[in-house]
Amino acid sequence: MSLGDIPSPARRDADGTDGAHATDTTGGVAPTWLRALIRRANALMLLLSMFAIVASCVVLTASVFLRYFLHAATDWQDEVAVFLLVFVTFGSSGWVQAQRGHIGIEAFGGFLSERVNRLRWWLCDLISAAFCGFFTWKSWTLVQDAWAEGMTTSSTWAPPLWLPYGLMASGMSLLALQLLVQVLAGPGPRERSA
Repeated sequence: MSLGDIPSPARRDADGTDGAHATDTTGGVAPTWLRALIRRANALMLLLSMFAIVASCVVLTASVFLRYFLHAATDWQDEVAVFLLVFVTFGSSGWVQAQRGHIGIEAFGGFLSERVNRLRWWLCDLISAAFCGFFTWKSWTLVQDAWAEGMTTSSTWAPPLWLPYGLMASGMSLLALQLLVQVLAGPGPRERSA
């Protein structure tokens, strides 16, 4: 599987070309190269997330086999599986946002005009971008602290904590950038998913 095989967050435009945006981010002030870079980074993170889910399943299945049949201690498998699932959760979030795939309640939106709805979507993106920007900053400070202080988990395996913090921070960074691109596109027409 290559990056080209991953479903793009952009739909085919009327001319049959693959656009550089998910939710009508052709307008606004976000440069095309930035949109393309974020799209490719999100696609790469999605691909890695797919492998991480499979790896997590393999680790947990192997753990059950090793414990039950071989009576071997596997004190590492829980942390490996959790680290992989942290990566999947945060790593794929930018791609999901580009798809507008997060859960949303649209009952209120049905009562609003299209223009007001576009503004509502844009304001939600703006607030989300601010929150995710703060979360990203705090995540990177956790990575720096864990690295500088040599923090590890309390298990006997004791892997460094900068690993899960780094996975979380990288995923949140992409999510914040995806939201920034959507905010810079302005309150133009939106599709539910692209």
